[in-house]
Amino acid sequence: MSDRYIDFANSSIGHRLVGALGLPSPVRLERWQAGRLRPVEGALLIGGGPLAENIGVFANRLTDAIYSYGTEPSLATAWIPGHGPKLKAVVFDASHLVQTDQLKQLREFFQPLMKNLDHSAHVVILGRAPESLSDPIASSVQRALEGFSRSLAKELRSGGTLQLIYVGAGAEDQLEGPLRFFLSPKSAFVSGQVIRLQACDTPVQDWTRPLSGRKALVTGAARGIGASIAETLARDGAEVILLDVPPAKADLEALAARLGGQSITLDICAEDAAAQLIEHLPDGIDIVVHNAGITRDKTLANMTPEFWDAVLAVNLNAPQVLTKALLDAGTLRDNGRVILLASISGIAGNRGQTNYAASKAGLMGLAQAWAPLLLERGISINAVAPGFIETQMTAHIPFGLREAGRRMSSLGQGGLPQDVAEAVAWLAQPGTGAFTGQALRVCGQSVLGA
Repeated sequence: MSDRYIDFANSSIGHRLVGALGLPSPVRLERWQAGRLRPVEGALLIGGGPLAENIGVFANRLTDAIYSYGTEPSLATAWIPGHGPKLKAVVFDASHLVQTDQLKQLREFFQPLMKNLDHSAHVVILGRAPESLSDPIASSVQRALEGFSRSLAKELRSGGTLQLIYVGAGAEDQLEGPLRFFLSPKSAFVSGQVIRLQACDTPVQDWTRPLSGRKALVTGAARGIGASIAETLARDGAEVILLDVPPAKADLEALAARLGGQSITLDICAEDAAAQLIEHLPDGIDIVVHNAGITRDKTLANMTPEFWDAVLAVNLNAPQVLTKALLDAGTLRDNGRVILLASISGIAGNRGQTNYAASKAGLMGLAQAWAPLLLERGISINAVAPGFIETQMTAHIPFGLREAGRRMSSLGQGGLPQDVAEAVAWLAQPGTGAFTGQALRVCGQSVLGA
């Protein structure tokens, strides 16, 4: 659905009017397009501590325009505030900050940059997980990065985003994958997030088709976000197997044919759903995306047993049962990826959605609980928590609520199915086994929740 307010705010007359009235002025976000070769199209600035040198090893695979600021001049061309180019991407290594007075380096580094960021700029701060540090002062200082990064993300303009990545021991040489995602338009609607990165033994071999040779199952794939996920996984080289309910068979088969994939019509809540699914997957799979979900909204006072049971059955119980069956049967192969489609409703709650929010919070809990148990097999499991996404479902929300949902984020607009699909495709990559048990919010830094 078109966001007419953005269209108006970016017109010549509308731009002047919203500025005069002090209204929000969201910009059209830059998103990944077919044919693009590099994650960053513009200047990349690198600065800070020792991890900056690790980034220098692969920086020329991200962009040709590499600059340094506040680091050794040998790393790259020195960037001079007010004289250098507009910055499309910025990485600052704050992992070396262990004393409170060292936090001033954040102000000294970022303050000169704020008026020199390009449209849809992407910023990443690197740190060390506070819980991994034995010194209480150092741990406190690294935790301070969360407040700084989330606040600075809200100060960015013109579609800018910012993330904090805590780099675990042994993961220092595995930053290319996360930076390829978070510094590129693939993460256009992700901002203010805190990511924990651990060591991983299965790197990506071909960045142009990072999922080549891998087989992916997507539930609820006939339309909407599910269809976009299937298209993006196929774009990245995966062989896709698309699953949806029998009434969606025509759309499902048409999409599968277009993507060169396979379709399965199945009620995932049926008693024999797990057995049927395993029978349809004799050669196994590498990726499973639990996208299927429903809403049956009512305040709890008016919630019927049928509404409650249906939502919990589809959204939570089915992913639990099917994932366990795929694991127990060996159908989900070692070094596999499980991605659960949650929601910020499961983080912040939402009036009239006690059933839906419970199911989505349960999915995030499932990822957190299962992650350490699957490490031995190299399998990662994560949740993606979308915020307001422009779909057929949100198009039917009353106008006032729809507008509130769109504007209540740092980016001042709703996301697109592509934004969710890009996050899922990144989590499906071999190298993101370093990221497990976490919930990645795709919400434009919504004001709802943490």
